[in-house]
Amino acid sequence: MKKIISLFKRDYEGTHLVYDEVVPGAEWVLQGEGIATRKWDGTCAKIESGTLYKRFDSKQGKTPPAGFIAAQDPDPVTGHWPGWLTVGDGPEDKWFREAIDNCGDLPDGTYELVGPKVQGNPEQFEEHELVRHGTQVLDAPRAFDELKAWFADKDIEGVVWHRPNGDMVKIKKKDFGLKR
Repeated sequence: MKKIISLFKRDYEGTHLVYDEVVPGAEWVLQGEGIATRKWDGTCAKIESGTLYKRFDSKQGKTPPAGFIAAQDPDPVTGHWPGWLTVGDGPEDKWFREAIDNCGDLPDGTYELVGPKVQGNPEQFEEHELVRHGTQVLDAPRAFDELKAWFADKDIEGVVWHRPNGDMVKIKKKDFGLKR
């Protein structure tokens, strides 16, 4: 799974918030294409051919660990190089293993690991689970001002729009300076 582009451009020089200018390649969202789904606040995972993987981002030109499977080429601007590592038997993967035990057999796809010991548990799950990406459809607006107002009373991390061809675009509540 490649890094998902944001809907609006970010002010990297000052506030680090988004402003009302669409990122190139995300115009289709404002044109009404795609389905809005909930963005979960956890850790990205995927299941492929029965193997559970965790997301790993090799940053700033660092050499990724053995077994790293690149999801895309390194970003020449940010240095991010997202990819995957097989979930192992070590203590660092305990919550992934617990989630798969709690969820049972899951189909191939991408998921979000959520639960009591993941990212401070903002999603308020009582046990560790893998939530499939793109399954909770939202009725979210697409224009800058309307989206900012919509987020104000929502207790969610953000929105990811999906197109049938696999394209995705995201926006997070905090991108507008709003706290969860």
